[in-house]
Amino acid sequence: EMVPEARVTYAHGRMPSGKVEDIMYDFINRDVDVLVTTTIIETGMDISNANTMIICDADRMGLAQLYQLRGRVGRSNRTAYAFLLYKRDRMLKETAEKRLSAIREYTELGSGFRIAMRDLEIRGAGNMLGKAQSGHMAEVGYDLYCKLLNASVMKLKGESTVSSEFDTAIDLTIDAFLPDSYIANENQKLDLYKRIASITGQEDYEDMLDELMDRYGEPPRSVQNLLKVALLKSKAHDACLTELTQKSDELRFVLWQKAPIDPDRVGPFMQRYNRRLRFVAGDKPHFAYILPAGGGGICDVLGEAEHLIDDMKKELLSAG
Repeated sequence: EMVPEARVTYAHGRMPSGKVEDIMYDFINRDVDVLVTTTIIETGMDISNANTMIICDADRMGLAQLYQLRGRVGRSNRTAYAFLLYKRDRMLKETAEKRLSAIREYTELGSGFRIAMRDLEIRGAGNMLGKAQSGHMAEVGYDLYCKLLNASVMKLKGESTVSSEFDTAIDLTIDAFLPDSYIANENQKLDLYKRIASITGQEDYEDMLDELMDRYGEPPRSVQNLLKVALLKSKAHDACLTELTQKSDELRFVLWQKAPIDPDRVGPFMQRYNRRLRFVAGDKPHFAYILPAGGGGICDVLGEAEHLIDDMKKELLSAG
């Protein structure tokens, strides 16, 4: 009624396949202006001239389904629009609000993985040993869920779960952050901070560095420091350290109380560092290391800390 000159047709899953095919061909060939359809078009459709989609009752659809539907438009160089609608005065459920918020937030190219992760957080991961396809992971968060799951699997396999019993904190007097001049988008920046914090080894470090260079160009010094600190934190955790702090020209390496230290190795280990390293007992037993002269620079601090941590893991821990 509003646009009488528009040619409108419809399609749904109960139609004979031949008729649906004819309708789609008409739409592709622009013999039809408006196609009213069900969600049968959510996959496998590549219609380059379609640039506007109106999704009714979007709050009743799943996040992955909305993402698939939205992907049916914008498949050419024409600017595309997707309108997600729900009935006026309807009280949305919390999960529906989260789904609509996520589909609105992740609009850039390559957002499929992030959409999947957000969907996993909203619905839950389900029961790995049962039939349930959704669960209560959202109650504890994805990261903690994975941590608890990993600890349980290691326990069942009879492997050590020492690394999950404590956290490691790093406090060094260096600039380590993502500047606005490098990444301006706050959402992207928060996501990257989270991913950088999850670095667990040299491979993760190199992968993240390569991704930053591909997406944003050569990282400035503060970003390089941030990646190195994340890698250093992972190594410190593997060496059973709960804290690594810097006070002026001194580095303090606080040991986990249950660290499997071989006492007979402590003396020979400290002698290798020519009195720059001493052991301090007490409530927080730790090694205090005096940086060498001229070693107050950023790179020197990180390098000295990494070298000492590698030596501690190799020489002091009875587990190797």
